Amino acid sequence: MNIGIVGNGLVGSTAAYAIIMRGLGRKIVLVDKNKKRSIAETNDLLHAIPFANPLTVRHGNYEDLADCKLVVIAAGVSQRKGESRLDLLKRNADVFAKVIPAILTVAPESILVIATNPLDIMTYIATRFAADFGVPATRVLGTGTMLDTARFRSLLGAMLDIDPQHVHGYVVGEHGDSEVLTWSLATVGAMGLEKFCKQRSIIFDEDRKRRVDDGVRNAAYSIIDGKGATYYGIGSAIAKIVDVILHDQRSILTVSTMTSLTGGAADVSISLPNLVGGNGILETLPLALSIGESVELKRSVEILKAEIEKIDI
Repeated sequence: MNIGIVGNGLVGSTAAYAIIMRGLGRKIVLVDKNKKRSIAETNDLLHAIPFANPLTVRHGNYEDLADCKLVVIAAGVSQRKGESRLDLLKRNADVFAKVIPAILTVAPESILVIATNPLDIMTYIATRFAADFGVPATRVLGTGTMLDTARFRSLLGAMLDIDPQHVHGYVVGEHGDSEVLTWSLATVGAMGLEKFCKQRSIIFDEDRKRRVDDGVRNAAYSIIDGKGATYYGIGSAIAKIVDVILHDQRSILTVSTMTSLTGGAADVSISLPNLVGGNGILETLPLALSIGESVELKRSVEILKAEIEKIDI
């Protein structure tokens, strides 16, 4: 199966590299308005293939996406000095107004994976534009809080001295400042977090919780301050989504999608645990959150709705 990646900057190209390392698909098509960059990334990636798995990487135009099962969209503009968040949103909405139709005109059956920030709002915008081509919301999903969830599990694992693959807990809501860490649902193995800590005589007090929360919520700011951008984590998250879709793995991922489970109509895209397979979103799963977490999630939804209402699309 073939994979398209539109937007070949740090996120898009790192996603392509992660896909190659996983040996996914037969062909990756890179598309970017900066042809020179796209060609350079293609050549660099081709030189990695002899050390990984056999597949083809080529640069091309939108027409070359025609046979792609899914298309990753990492295209967007960077924030200008002094530019407001709303102005940035409007400019990225203008980008998607061109990119989404260009993709779906040639690949109407493809699944769209959104990786452009602000993630949830751009996923909402992509869903709206895709609907004009008859594409259901279940075939448009954003990377959501997958990376935030990975950070949550990683930091908990480090504090508990446990392999994070055996630590389970979701980050839901906005991929951003209002995200919600679901402490009440966190487990280690089959044990609740508090019970596990008691069993192992581990002190996990409010101070440690705050440190984990801060590490999850502010990770991107810290990384960007040190190196200018984040791309390894999100590139790996994209590769995981691609793997799940191409192989119909039916995995539960905290991707961003349109849902009515947060109350009211499906008028916002937000991250909750979703069953994902070969056709995209199969089902959004409800969570038994604590009262406090439910309040935080509702606040996260309202923040996103307020931002969406400011955009004319």
